[in-house]
Amino acid sequence: QVQLVESGGGLVQAGGSLRLSCTTSERTLSNTAIGWFRQAPGKEREFVAAVKWIGSSTSYADSVKGRFTISRDNAQNTVYLQMNSLKPEDPAVYYCAATRFLLAAQALSLPNHYGYWGQGTQVTVSS
Repeated sequence: QVQLVESGGGLVQAGGSLRLSCTTSERTLSNTAIGWFRQAPGKEREFVAAVKWIGSSTSYADSVKGRFTISRDNAQNTVYLQMNSLKPEDPAVYYCAATRFLLAAQALSLPNHYGYWGQGTQVTVSS
């Protein structure tokens, strides 16, 4: 059972930055990649970014390209989401998730491919 813990959320002004962390309990065949998703009130959960533990493959939603950067620290079993130039449309609960499937880059954006989810961390952006 893969466990994930997010941290780093909070309140920031528009244009500011936050770094989210997702620490996983293990990196095994049950955890090949980590994805970040977000869900705002009244909206569906949407993909933000993903990274595989092996190789350099990353994937981003168009809405965050150029502003958000996903990275990983294999030694710490931790994935980071650096969020810069935050906008009023970015506030949401941000979740990290792990998948046991070996996915092509374009498949990393689908939440039903992920079987393990963290509890979420709130990101609020003030205008």
